[in-house]
Amino acid sequence: VLKVLSHIDSILRSPRAPPLIYRRSKGPVQNCIKENGQECGFEHLPLTVEMWADQLMALKDLHRSLRKLSLELVPWHTADPQDNRESVRVEDLQFIVDAILEEIENKEKNSQTPPLPTLFAIVSHFQKLFDVNSLNGVYPRMNEVYTKLGEMTNVMRNLHELLELDSSAPPTVVVDTVGKLCDIINENVTEQVQQLLGTQDIHSIIDKLEEHECFFPPFQALIQDLLCLLEIRNPDDILPTVRNLK
Repeated sequence: VLKVLSHIDSILRSPRAPPLIYRRSKGPVQNCIKENGQECGFEHLPLTVEMWADQLMALKDLHRSLRKLSLELVPWHTADPQDNRESVRVEDLQFIVDAILEEIENKEKNSQTPPLPTLFAIVSHFQKLFDVNSLNGVYPRMNEVYTKLGEMTNVMRNLHELLELDSSAPPTVVVDTVGKLCDIINENVTEQVQQLLGTQDIHSIIDKLEEHECFFPPFQALIQDLLCLLEIRNPDDILPTVRNLK
């Protein structure tokens, strides 16, 4: 027993021991003679050992709390191998704390995540803009908007190339250019119709169309009757067949 107490006393007196753990008793000291003849006091040892035991138990509780905190803050970290050990070292606790601090520092450096109220405001604004009634509909509507935006971007790019416009030209310029092009086409069509009908007067065009409506049905009926009478199918064969009959 004396050897054990002497060994404990030497640990308490060691420079590695915390300075507040070993305190020489202020009262009468009960001395004992070690094998080497040196004196030692043991009255402080039970309190010190009890304090150490309490601290070791507290380390386990602290380790469990730190593990819970780590799972909340950095859940992607795998469990450390000390989880299944009976004893817990200060180094284990320091490892968990360092991992949490490192993750927090990296987030502060690399992430510009806005606060939750700002994120809620952004989602709410998106719902109002694109008429989304529930949070479940936000992602589908986002995909729909992204698809439509891609289609419109491709259309505008193709129109810029076809109309030989600069890529920076706004949509209003594209619309105006398309409108002017349609006007030019309509004017050309009108001129071609006028040249085809041989008139520059719209009333003359109407008269010719009315004459066509009066003439064409009887003419078409006559041709059909000749085809049936001559027993032929092609209108080009009418004249040769009539010549043969003469």
